[in-house]
Amino acid sequence: MSLATQPASLLLMSPEDNCLIARTALACGDVVAIDGQPVTLAQNILIGHKVARRALAVGDKVLRYGALIGSITAPVAIGEHIHTHNLASDYIPTFTLGQDGHHFLDKDDQA
Repeated sequence: MSLATQPASLLLMSPEDNCLIARTALACGDVVAIDGQPVTLAQNILIGHKVARRALAVGDKVLRYGALIGSITAPVAIGEHIHTHNLASDYIPTFTLGQDGHHFLDKDDQA
């Protein structure tokens, strides 16, 4: 099956995203279309994992669903797997957990 007749194996969630989501498990050596260009994958990509839509440098912000999800910690080539080995989360906690894993209330919040 040629690249042109293959079903899309990568999903773009939002036009501003710089990552794509694997719709199926992909193998090292598979050729996928990224913005209409053939790209040979350099590693296996699990279903649901992120793939770089373009080359990313250290410090670049990663957008998924049009929202910031993290910062690149090592250079990433187009088509490369984006995961914890090259992405640091930029999520900011909205609450604090106590040692028991439950929401920690400040003394002023307690009734």
